Amino acid sequence: MHPEPIAPLSNADFAQRFAALERFLLAQQKLWRPRPFVYHPSVPWEADYPQLATWLRQQSLEHAEAAHNQAQLIDAPAPFAQLAQQAAALSAVGALPQHALATPAGRLDSAVPGRKWQQIQAFASSLSFSQTPQHWLDWCAGKGHLGRLLAQQGEPLTCLEYDPELISAGQQLSRKHGIQAEHIQQDVLAADAGQQLQGKHTPVALHACGELHTRLLQLASAAGCGQLAVAPCCYNRISSANYQALSKAGRASALHLSREDLALPLSETVTAGARVRRQRDTSMARRLAFDLLQRQLRGIDQYLPTPSLPSSWLEKPFAQYCRDLAALKGLPATPAQDWQALEQQGWQRLAEVRNLELVRGLFRRPLELWLQLNLALYLHEQGYRVRLGTFCAYAQSPRNLMLLAER
Repeated sequence: MHPEPIAPLSNADFAQRFAALERFLLAQQKLWRPRPFVYHPSVPWEADYPQLATWLRQQSLEHAEAAHNQAQLIDAPAPFAQLAQQAAALSAVGALPQHALATPAGRLDSAVPGRKWQQIQAFASSLSFSQTPQHWLDWCAGKGHLGRLLAQQGEPLTCLEYDPELISAGQQLSRKHGIQAEHIQQDVLAADAGQQLQGKHTPVALHACGELHTRLLQLASAAGCGQLAVAPCCYNRISSANYQALSKAGRASALHLSREDLALPLSETVTAGARVRRQRDTSMARRLAFDLLQRQLRGIDQYLPTPSLPSSWLEKPFAQYCRDLAALKGLPATPAQDWQALEQQGWQRLAEVRNLELVRGLFRRPLELWLQLNLALYLHEQGYRVRLGTFCAYAQSPRNLMLLAER
């Protein structure tokens, strides 16, 4: 017998799952809040689970890479398996039903990278409303690729975008494909953004970051939009230091999140290529080696934040990299070092950090789902019937959760 497929979540499920996730995240916050990168020599939870910590520290960088997106499969000491099981159960969400899209009249995907086009198609094929949309509104539209795919049956399309170059390119593409589209320059966070939304609009937003997606939900519900669809992204892109929940349950919650906490769901590398991963690893290993050096130079055993550096810095010899970064941070002159040994320590620390982060990684999806349920509960409070499910495979995009709302 095949197991019953998991259904998307709907209004009746939201409050109960939201509360269960909140209890889990609060109970285990010692495991997911501290970032191993900034601690030395240990993260706070290691004293509680010494066997697990020792085992993880003994694993290779290759082990961490292989386990990164399937940590639930590794045979680590307790309580790893139990936590993984709990996290998976609490994060279980079914796929939204999909329908076949009409074949585009022209090559609508000609100016879109392959993976992005797959995400756009998956998003569009997951849209289902009881009333046929009358006027699409592509929120933070870029060049308007999503909107054009949706409007090919002849419905009017409005694309809101801030970047004039993207607006110009979008206008040209809409004209080329014969799509009735209006591309408008609009800062959606500005006070006048609400004037662009009307009740007849069906707003859609694919991977709108942080305040861009919360702003859409607030303005669309205020404007009386009958339906909307949003796939949120980058929850940490907010102007405040801490998360401002929209729903009543979220505002009453004991789970208070910093910008750093909100970055946890994004700490995945599903879509990065080999070259990007190699650059990322080299950069991290060098930073971790420099961290050891700066503690010695300052005589202070504390992490020192360093700025983002151009990739060209990775082409410098390691000794020069460290000297230049020390100068950039205004540290004392660097005495002679065994640079090779220090660099090797950086790589060793990277392996330890990556493996210790596997524990933190178990909480990526639970936290993300809690954040999405806050949005779903808010829309429910505004009178919408809401469905929350996945719209594409995890490998296509880890940000594959989507909210469909209809009044």
